[in-house]
Amino acid sequence: MKKCLLMLLLSLLPVFSYAGEAKDMAADPVLEKRMIGLAENLRCLVCQNESLASSHADLAEDLRREVREQMQKGLSDQEIIDYLVSRYGDFVLYDPPVKKATLVLWYGPFALLLAGAGMLIYQLRKRKSQVPEAELSDAEAQRAASLLDETPDSSDQSKDKQA
Repeated sequence: MKKCLLMLLLSLLPVFSYAGEAKDMAADPVLEKRMIGLAENLRCLVCQNESLASSHADLAEDLRREVREQMQKGLSDQEIIDYLVSRYGDFVLYDPPVKKATLVLWYGPFALLLAGAGMLIYQLRKRKSQVPEAELSDAEAQRAASLLDETPDSSDQSKDKQA
């Protein structure tokens, strides 16, 4: 009986070792909700394709803690965003503002699309001028006309007449 109890306790040890640290949360649930709302619009600097709210990177946890502390100090969301942008640049924002430095980011895809469409039109026109149209002889034109004039119904009727 003691051996079974000891085996049971030993088999449960890995479960207890898996338990991780609890995530930092503000004591005030309203403040935590505000922090998560703000962090959804900020990019994790490590993951780059995740929001600050959903990232599990250590830097993201530090930034969330910093945002929480600034909110507790009474700073507005815009003041916190301005602070993060001044420290990390526009990259921290999911929607960077339109500036001279970000014009390529905003309008580059449209420029590439227009350049590609222009190149396609140019190549199609160039190809059309290089490929000669097929000239049909009189015999070939008459044969094509007779094939087009012949309908499935008329070919069935002519077979019936022959039979």
